[in-house]
Amino acid sequence: MALTALTAEQIQDALSELPAWETSDGAIRKTYNLTAYLAGVAFAAAVGTVCEGLNHHPEILIGYKRVTVTFTTHDGGNVVTENDIQAAKAVEALGYPKSV
Repeated sequence: MALTALTAEQIQDALSELPAWETSDGAIRKTYNLTAYLAGVAFAAAVGTVCEGLNHHPEILIGYKRVTVTFTTHDGGNVVTENDIQAAKAVEALGYPKSV
């Protein structure tokens, strides 16, 4: 996958296909709301596993009944690239958790 930074317009177009994902501080992120703390831990582990397979690793913040997943391309200078969009789509494809 390419390490070329996406434009703000390209990012917004891509995020239109990713419900509740947003751009902030040069990254894309989504906060998932869960039913329990351990559901968040399990979800974070699933995200980590999927992203390890893609060799594209997010920042994951686990809180009480919340998990925030943030992507930038570190190798590209901490910008949003197509790698981030594809990784976000892979996280969404997990199909879980169902937000509460």
